[in-house]
This record gives sequence, C-alpha cells and structure tokens, in this order.
Amino acid sequence: MVDRGYDTADQTPAASPWAAVGVSAFDELLYQAVLNQPDAGTVGWALLTGASPARVREACDRLLTLGLLQPPDSMGGLRAVDPRVAIRGLIRRRETESELLAATAEELATAYEAGLLREEPSRLVEVASGEGAIAARLEEMYARAEHEVCLFDTPPYLAPAAPQVNLQADLLSRGIVSRGIYAATGLEDPKVLSRAFRMVELGEQARVLPSVPLKLLVVDGCRALLPLTASAAGGYCAVVVWHSAVTEALQKLFELAWQQATPLGQAAEEGDLSESERTLTRLLAAGMKDEAVARHLGVSLRTLRRRVSELQERLGAASRFQLGMRASQRGWV
Repeated sequence: MVDRGYDTADQTPAASPWAAVGVSAFDELLYQAVLNQPDAGTVGWALLTGASPARVREACDRLLTLGLLQPPDSMGGLRAVDPRVAIRGLIRRRETESELLAATAEELATAYEAGLLREEPSRLVEVASGEGAIAARLEEMYARAEHEVCLFDTPPYLAPAAPQVNLQADLLSRGIVSRGIYAATGLEDPKVLSRAFRMVELGEQARVLPSVPLKLLVVDGCRALLPLTASAAGGYCAVVVWHSAVTEALQKLFELAWQQATPLGQAAEEGDLSESERTLTRLLAAGMKDEAVARHLGVSLRTLRRRVSELQERLGAASRFQLGMRASQRGWV
C-alpha cells in the first residue's frame, strides 16, 4: 500500500488545536477513525486513514502513551478513551510540563545572570537619579513581584507617599506577600502612622523597631532598591541591585531585623476598648516614646500615664511589658 494518504495527513495545519497538546495530524486522524470504527482493527484503520498497518501500529502506540487509547482487555482490542477525559488529561500534562519548563527557565536565568556579572560586573547595579527615575523603578519592581516584597521604612520622607501606597495596595490585591519594618521614629509622624495602619488593614505584615538601618525594598529576594544619597532639598538617587550575593545579603539583613521587630497589629475588636484606648494600645505596641504618644493623642504626659496605668489595672498588669503581652493575648494589638 502506498503511504501517500498518510503523508498528506501528517502535515499538521497551523490552526489545529490538537497540536497544542502534542498530537500530530495523522494521530488525530487515526484517533477519529478509532472513535468512528472501534471494531475495525489495525487493518481497517489503515484503510480508513490511507496508511500502512505498520504506521497505524506505531501511531496506536503513541496514542496509548498519550492516554487517548486504552489497551486491549478480555473484551476485545484497542478502544478509544472518552475524548472529554482524554483531552483534559492531555491539557493537564501539558500544563505540568509548562510549569516544569518555567522552573527550568528560572534556574537557567540565574546561571545566565551570573555569567553576565562575571563578564561585566557593572551589570550588577543600576543608578536611578531623581524622583521620576526612582518612581519608575519602583513601579517596575512592584509590577514584576511574584512572591514577596520586603521593605524597611524610615525617615526622611522626600517623595510623596501616595504612589508607593497605591503600588503596595495593588500588590496585596494580587495575593503577593508584603512585609514591612517601620522605624518607630518615623511613626511619630501622624501621616506615616496612618499610612502604616492602612497597609496593615489591607493585609501587610508590619513590624516596628526603634530604628532601621536604611530605606530598602527587596522583591522576591533577588532585586533590591536602596538609596545612595539624600538631601532635604529633594535631590537624591538610589541604586537597583540585581540578583547576586548582595541581594541575598540584604534579604538576610531584613530577616534578622524581622525576628527582632515588634508586630504592628490591627485595631482591637469593637467593644473591647474605647476608640482612644485602641489608639493608645497600637501606639504603645509601635514602641513609641511617651512624648510622641501624648502628641498623637493630644493629651499631656500626665494624662497619658494615667491612661496607661488604668489599662494596666484593667488587665492586672504590673508593668508595661505585661500590659503589651496581655493586650496581644486579647487581640488588642
């Protein structure tokens, strides 16, 4: 028998949906023949497809491997698998293969970047000068985030906060983890404190330290943005660091600080505390000094200390440390 019919069928049209799951035009043709004439057998299917029996047997082996045919049993020969089941299985297999390929691409990209750095170390960093250039880099880094963003937040605040807040809010809406460590000195500014609490409400995991070493943004542990210089006049520049030992070290620095920092919690549940008491517990949990807390609340130091004493008495706490612990246990901070 001449294989002319087989050769013609083997030319897979570009638009064939079967090609997307690795099925050739001839294998598709044979599968349809098996569906239409399940009892024809190898010889019958060869006649239907215009191919030799040897070609049909080879294609049957491929269809068995792909899960489109089921092997012979006591009831008879080869049978087609229900297309709804078989095709879904092919799609799942292709998705798994795509995920593995994507993971391989990440591994190869790491080797590729390392090779570029060895060849030209200057590729490790990129300097961005001015508010516009830094804002563009921030937007790009947030957009490329896939898993987690970590940041140190500390004064001075030279650029408007709104753009970064919007970027973080969009990030959290995409299900990306965001962790922030705030300097307690920065939270003395009511606007910064309000922004921090807003981010917590949106889902950010926030903690506080008396001070943090520098402003820092680390994305997925492999890209970092940090300032080089700053001035009160507003002229400043930052550096973007690409995946390297430097970004790994910056991520480790963040993790060490995270372990030492105090959680900046949500507000207490309604009914547990008054509005002023909820604010007080959150400010105390942020590690702020009495003077700063009193300024935020608009009260004197004497009044503040009286309110703290009342909270301690209410919780049976002998010290501020116990007050913080028991407020945390009740979910007040």
